[in-house]
Amino acid sequence: MNGSDRRTAAACPCPAARDSLYTPVRVVELDLDEPGELHSPGGLGPADPDGRVLALVRLHGHPLGLVTATGTAGRSAALCRALVDAAHRELQVPSLSTATAGTLPDRTGRARAAAAPLISVIVCTRNRPQLLPRSLDSLLRTDHPRVEVIVVDNAPADDATEQLVRSCYGSRVRYLREPVPGLARARNRGLAAARGELCAFADDDLVVDSGWVSAMVEAFRSDDRIGCVTGLVMPAELDTEAQIALEEYGGYARGFTARSWSLRDHSEDPLLRFSVGRFGSGANMAFRTGLLRRLGGFDTATGAGTAARGGEELLVFFRVFNGGHTVAYQPDAIVWHPHPRSMEALTRQVFNYGVGFGAYLAAAVSHQPRVLAGLVRLLPRGVWRWLAARRQRAQDAPVARDALAGLGRLEFGGLMYGPFSYLLSVWHQRGVRTGE
Repeated sequence: MNGSDRRTAAACPCPAARDSLYTPVRVVELDLDEPGELHSPGGLGPADPDGRVLALVRLHGHPLGLVTATGTAGRSAALCRALVDAAHRELQVPSLSTATAGTLPDRTGRARAAAAPLISVIVCTRNRPQLLPRSLDSLLRTDHPRVEVIVVDNAPADDATEQLVRSCYGSRVRYLREPVPGLARARNRGLAAARGELCAFADDDLVVDSGWVSAMVEAFRSDDRIGCVTGLVMPAELDTEAQIALEEYGGYARGFTARSWSLRDHSEDPLLRFSVGRFGSGANMAFRTGLLRRLGGFDTATGAGTAARGGEELLVFFRVFNGGHTVAYQPDAIVWHPHPRSMEALTRQVFNYGVGFGAYLAAAVSHQPRVLAGLVRLLPRGVWRWLAARRQRAQDAPVARDALAGLGRLEFGGLMYGPFSYLLSVWHQRGVRTGE
């Protein structure tokens, strides 16, 4: 861990939650270009929070890290000063001269780039028309000039989503229906219809940053060998015990430093080819459309809505990476993700994560049997490292120690069940294909 990572870790949401797991934490944005203003996640209007605050600090729109402070409603100026002071104290904030000299890329130039590629953004949804407008509205505010938004309605119970899309968005959003349940199937339906040379996937409950699409495109343009780009996933809110516990457990964020991974690069970590979850999250990912189609899209025996419960994005990351392509992480590509609000929902989600990861490993062997020997050799070390990391997180969060230990046991149990769930899902998918 370098110095920058230490400063970022010191300003993570965990310390804000540690003092009192039940204390809500208001999530805001602070751009140092406008140090006297706070905004709600995704730039959705001004914010005047009361109580604990977690701020994503940005400079010229680019994320630098997280800081915390306590504010009082009606006294936003004092809160802004406290957050700015914390940012300069805890984060690496480039000077204006350094930033303008090229340390930070010129975000304003992205949207004006000549011959901007068309990117298809695929939003898969199922029976949640009340959540969809916020996500679609944020996508339609993107600063990229050529975006195709596709909604895939997965095995809907009624026509509410179709009516919403057609009546409120018209030609700005394409509506498709995938009759067979399963997130992988819905994503494949969108992939088959995508017209863009790039395709990105967004959850139906996300708020995306106005520069999200442009940041993805910029990463692909930087290197023709990049086949997949992931981005920063921030919590949209930290209002409940469960939401704060998920951040304590690890959350979705992968830091504020751009990175890339390739088989061409030497790595001392033999687990890298399997531990692809470090690359990013399925809530924030994009691909070269042609490459993803050549890979066959997403394995329909994985993903939410199947017995496997997840793992479809991990398998694609694995196949892109082990196929010799580069996977890049671009923190400028920001989405805001609402965490589960109840402990019941959180425990179910964490168990499903474990099942999905176990299913992914089984699917990886199914798609590439030659990796079985390496997986069997490395699996004990990987499990030991995973358990050690979970124990360390629990120790670092003394108030939530018991809760985090319970989540770790749930995820591990799901991991052990995952391979069997994948086999069950494969059997079920064969029945679906026969029925088709």
